[in-house]
Amino acid sequence: MDTKELLRKVRKIEIKTRRLSDHIFGGEYHSTFKGRGMTFSEVRQYQYGDDVRAIDWNVTARYNEPFVKVFEEERELTLMLMVDVSGSEYFGTVAQFKQEVLTEISATLAFSALQNNDKVGLILFSDEVELFIPPKKGKSHMLRIIRELLEFEPSSRKTDLAGALKFLSNVLKKKSIVFILSDFMAEDYDQTLSITGKKHDVTGIRVYDPKEREIPNLGLVRMYDNETGRTRLVNTQSARLRRQYAEQFRERENYFRESFTRAGSGSLDCRVDESYVRKLLGYFKQRG
Repeated sequence: MDTKELLRKVRKIEIKTRRLSDHIFGGEYHSTFKGRGMTFSEVRQYQYGDDVRAIDWNVTARYNEPFVKVFEEERELTLMLMVDVSGSEYFGTVAQFKQEVLTEISATLAFSALQNNDKVGLILFSDEVELFIPPKKGKSHMLRIIRELLEFEPSSRKTDLAGALKFLSNVLKKKSIVFILSDFMAEDYDQTLSITGKKHDVTGIRVYDPKEREIPNLGLVRMYDNETGRTRLVNTQSARLRRQYAEQFRERENYFRESFTRAGSGSLDCRVDESYVRKLLGYFKQRG
């Protein structure tokens, strides 16, 4: 992708997702993800109905009338986006690849955090951590994240979510908001997710294509595996093969939901032909 084309795509993503975050998600994001605690702001004169436990006795004694401490929510948060860049994300039969939907959702969340003056970081992972951008504030930082989401070329096409979660735990010491965006065609990540969920506020967003649910009966078909790079002939006339494939898809689907539930983390599914806007809004309102 040349520089002109890249800038055009960055601008297009920015315009679309910035509008969503400004007019739709800003307030929802703010109310859903609260600050880490309360910080002292000021003292003021006691008013009827104030909690007596908030009385500042030193100031009260000095002025011979009651004063109370006023606290404000500590609003600054850190949002970490963990985005799957393995080969299976470059699949799509409708209007977009899964990777394009992941990029749009990531950009929308990033601009919602920007509007709230929060830090945003990015981890791109396959079966290794491909790229780590430490959390920072600012529009130029957000645009860098979008550029990487659009043009980054991973060195591997396989998936290891557990390894990416271990890396996250090593680099993020303070509690953060973590969104994991993937099709979750991965295994054996439930225990690592459970550990991560105890420290951070984690949400998994599973993006998938409706055609991935089952294999149609098309006879002998040459199929290419984006993650292994292998091509093989598949007899899709086999009812047993189609049944086994559909069962495997459901098993991964259930594993995703059950893993996040056991970890005390949030999760949502989003098909590439569905409105991720409606899905995110519903999730934010449910949590808020």
